[in-house]
Amino acid sequence: MVYDTLKLVVEGPVAWLTLDRPGALNAMNGALVGELRDFFSGLPERRDVRVVVLRGAGRAFCAGLDLKEGGGEEAGSGVPAGLRLQRRISELALLMRRAPQPIVACVHGAASGGGFALALASDVRLAGESARMNAAFIRIGLSACDVGVSYFLPRLVGASVASELLLTGRFIDAERALQTGLVSKVVPDTELEAEARRLVDEMLGASPLGLRLTKECLAMSLDAGSLEQVIAMEDRNQILCAQTQDLREGIRAFLEKRPPRYSDG
Repeated sequence: MVYDTLKLVVEGPVAWLTLDRPGALNAMNGALVGELRDFFSGLPERRDVRVVVLRGAGRAFCAGLDLKEGGGEEAGSGVPAGLRLQRRISELALLMRRAPQPIVACVHGAASGGGFALALASDVRLAGESARMNAAFIRIGLSACDVGVSYFLPRLVGASVASELLLTGRFIDAERALQTGLVSKVVPDTELEAEARRLVDEMLGASPLGLRLTKECLAMSLDAGSLEQVIAMEDRNQILCAQTQDLREGIRAFLEKRPPRYSDG
C-alpha cells in the first residue's frame, strides 16, 4: 500500500510506520486519520507482520489534531456529522488495541492530543529525551478525555497523576514519564531506532502464536473482573500454544542452544 501521509517500510516481520507530515509536526488531518485507519484495520489479516513500530518524521511524534484542517471536511457540520468525524478518530485506539501485533511507539518531541492518544494506545512506549506529552484537548475548550486517553492513562500512571495531566493539560517530559511508568525507557533521540530494534528482536524470539496471544491476554487482563477470569484465559492460551509445531521447535532450540526457527504452525 502506498500512502500520502504515512511512510510504511516492511522489513521481514516488522512494519515500520512513520507519520509523515513533518512540516505540520505530523498533525492529524483527514488524510492521515484515514490512512491510519486503513493500516490498523488491515493488521489482523497481515500474518507476515508480527510487530509494528510507530514513529514520527521530523521534529515531533505527532502534534495532535490539525486545527487548520479540522481533521476532515465534516467538521463543524452539525452534531451527526461531528460525531461521525469523532468516531473516525477515536476508533483508532480500538483498532490498535485489537491488532494482534504488538505496537511499539517511539516518541520524540511533541506527542499532544491525538498524538498522545496514539502513544498510549501502543503496547510499549520508548521515549527520546526530547519527548513531551500532554492531553492538549482541554486547552482548547474540549474535555481532556478523548481517543481512549482517559482509559489508558490511569491504568499506566495511576489516578492521581492521570487526573493532574488531564485536568490541566500539563506536559509530562521524558524523565517524569519514565518515573511514572508511562514509558519503558528513555534514550537520546538518535538512539530511538536502535533501541526499538533491540526490543523488537527480543519480541521476535517468541513464537508467532505465543506473541499474539500474549498481547490479547494482557489487554483482556486489564479489564478482567477476577483472578479466575485471567487464569482461565491464560490456561486457554497455553493449551492452544501447546498444540503447535512451534512449541516443539522452541523446546528443541532451547535444548540445542540455538535460536528457534518458528513456522507459525
